Amino acid sequence: MKKIVIIGAFFLSGMSVLAQTSDEKMLKDIYNSSLTNGKCYSWLEHLSNKIGSRLSGSENAEKAVQYTKAQLEALGLDKVYLQEVMVPKWVRGEKETAYILDNKTKITVPIAALGGSVATPKNGLTAEVIEVQGIEDLKKWGDKIKGKIVFYNRPMDPTFIETFKSYGGCVDQRYAGAKEAAKFGAVGTIVRSMNLRLDDYPHTGTQSYGDLQPSEYIPTAAISTNGAELLSQKLKANPGLKFYFKQSCEQMEDVLSYNVVGEIKGTEHPDNIMVVGGHLDSWDLADGSHDDGAGVVQSMEALHIFKRLGYKPKNTIRVVLFMNEENGGRGGKKYAELAKTNNENHIFALESDSGGFSPRGFSIEADDANFQRISSWKNLFEPYLIHSFVKGGAGADINPLSSGKIVKAGLKPDSQRYFDYHHALNDNFDAINKRELELGAATMTSLLYLIDQNGIME
Repeated sequence: MKKIVIIGAFFLSGMSVLAQTSDEKMLKDIYNSSLTNGKCYSWLEHLSNKIGSRLSGSENAEKAVQYTKAQLEALGLDKVYLQEVMVPKWVRGEKETAYILDNKTKITVPIAALGGSVATPKNGLTAEVIEVQGIEDLKKWGDKIKGKIVFYNRPMDPTFIETFKSYGGCVDQRYAGAKEAAKFGAVGTIVRSMNLRLDDYPHTGTQSYGDLQPSEYIPTAAISTNGAELLSQKLKANPGLKFYFKQSCEQMEDVLSYNVVGEIKGTEHPDNIMVVGGHLDSWDLADGSHDDGAGVVQSMEALHIFKRLGYKPKNTIRVVLFMNEENGGRGGKKYAELAKTNNENHIFALESDSGGFSPRGFSIEADDANFQRISSWKNLFEPYLIHSFVKGGAGADINPLSSGKIVKAGLKPDSQRYFDYHHALNDNFDAINKRELELGAATMTSLLYLIDQNGIME
């Protein structure tokens, strides 16, 4: 009896080694394919340099839909199609202008209207300024805010190594700052850009007036970090100075747009769906190469690698290029809605929306059993310097997706430089490193392969 147990143990151990060796070889093939025959960099070059910025509802967003659909069709996938989704259309208008009026001195500073903001009066807006460190700080000023421009100047906390924590710690003043200041009678708001370095690039982003009536809306804009430092310094010397800004943005009627979807049908469990995706739209100041052109082409690359290697997945693998993540999240919500309507069973979803920098690991939404299983594959990724497997949010577009049992993950690239470019004028193709982009695509493909081979734990 003892001999049988020992032989059985050796047999199981051998099977484990064989599986590990097979997985190691497959991951090596995946990385080699991405680094030597990948298409993601050339796809991104076209999206960025031939099409450009892709704000929801814009002509360029439509061009991006048609381009990526054609590229997915060229891969010979089993199915490529579009999902209709109504999206908001916000237009920036002419370039914004702003300056500090300090006694008789006029000092120009860089600003950019926040997405969804209303315009200033035609000739601009001039008022005294009250500097605050966040929404909670409004209360201590109370009635003194009436008729003033509120200047939100809480910086991103540099002590967090995970820079997304720094971003999360102060982005509320951008998203809800105008709404809250309007309740105290402010006539406008200026918000320090969400950026860890000092530079002259204002970083836009979405904002919301919440339940305010349109008559209560006030214009709001981001100011560059250098501009914020200067304004704060000038206010200390002269609290009575004034600030002028002018913007001509406009919110229009919703328009029709699309999610782009392509899939490889599963050979064993075709009704089990695994999603990989990023968002096709970008802000309008730049071409959005990091946010989120990188995620789009990396997701497309995953299916390209599988096709090139002749890998036939057990489960259906679907790439989804979501529309309108930046100022509404309509694409992710529509995809989830249709998945529920069609009674689809999604077992896994993977998103890339943190830039095209060197991959470091994954943020995983899963129960303990599935998290432990995915973490057990860490040794397969370590040769590629992938080491961070943590529990956390996976991504905005896959967040609405639900099934009986689903595991979600977000690619975690190195984040130290991401907020230098996020929503700013410099988020262009020249900020992309080809090798880092390809490593990210291979890392995503590898996790898809391992989930496809092993399934999820029910």
